[in-house]
Amino acid sequence: MSLSKKRNKRDIIKVLLTGGNGLLGQKLIPLLLSDDTIYPVITSRGAARFDQPYQDFQYFDLDITKREHVFNIVHLVQPDIIIHTAAMTNVDYCEQHQNECWEVNVQSVAHLLHAAEAYNSFFIHLSTDFIFAGGKRYLTEEDTPRPINFYGQSKLQAEALVQQSRVKHAILRTALVYGLVLGMSRSNIVLWVKSSLEAQRPIRVVDDQYRTPTLAEDLAIGCYLVAKQRAEGVYNISGGEVLTPYQIALEVANVFQLDSSLISRTDASEFSQPAQRPPETGLIIDKARSSLGFEPHTFREGLVALQEQLSVVS
Repeated sequence: MSLSKKRNKRDIIKVLLTGGNGLLGQKLIPLLLSDDTIYPVITSRGAARFDQPYQDFQYFDLDITKREHVFNIVHLVQPDIIIHTAAMTNVDYCEQHQNECWEVNVQSVAHLLHAAEAYNSFFIHLSTDFIFAGGKRYLTEEDTPRPINFYGQSKLQAEALVQQSRVKHAILRTALVYGLVLGMSRSNIVLWVKSSLEAQRPIRVVDDQYRTPTLAEDLAIGCYLVAKQRAEGVYNISGGEVLTPYQIALEVANVFQLDSSLISRTDASEFSQPAQRPPETGLIIDKARSSLGFEPHTFREGLVALQEQLSVVS
């Protein structure tokens, strides 16, 4: 839909979204399109992989690590709000390719912030529970970060750039995002458990790490609420239940009616991974609930929603 087909052009909020091909990006696009006060401009690497009619928005192939490219796109759009979801999130890959990780997760943020400052754009930055060491099960926005892997270090440094900038901003910390979209480049814990059990493959799942699994649609709603309210500050945006991966796997088996006897309980010491994982990072979302009106699905409700989506795809 063109600007002229929405409300008066002066009332339109231009939102520039990075990472439009990703899981969160693809969940955000229909939310933005459903609001007749918003005109979305979607960016991502390469061609668009999502199923949306192009007349409803603009799409640009954007390499966020290229400063000139970022400035050119932001200058062209002059957005009121930038929602930065693009990132390198494979924790082990980041540990083994630190220069590449730094370019994507830190340098790109510097480029976007400099461009945002020129147009007084409100900046929404997506961060992670992995900025914490994991020695505390329940974490609020006031807890002190201390990352124990390079991915967490890169995301914490990006947060610092945002907080030190002169642009108005919000930082949204999330955890263990799951969901389904077209052309996914990476799987997630729920889909991995489901596909493994469907193939009758036994799996070992750790029961000594604690996370708040987050339905991608809920994270998208959190981003949308922050954008609409231009709510400044740091917010935990995640599911509301603190679960171990083993508990997550059992619930996946239960909802999808798969064989839970294939799931074995283990602990993190049984796995050798390039990047260390924090043992406990349960995000407390009380601030988002009270300040934003954010209310996520329960984990079971999220699985049922995913089940419905999968039935449509199949």
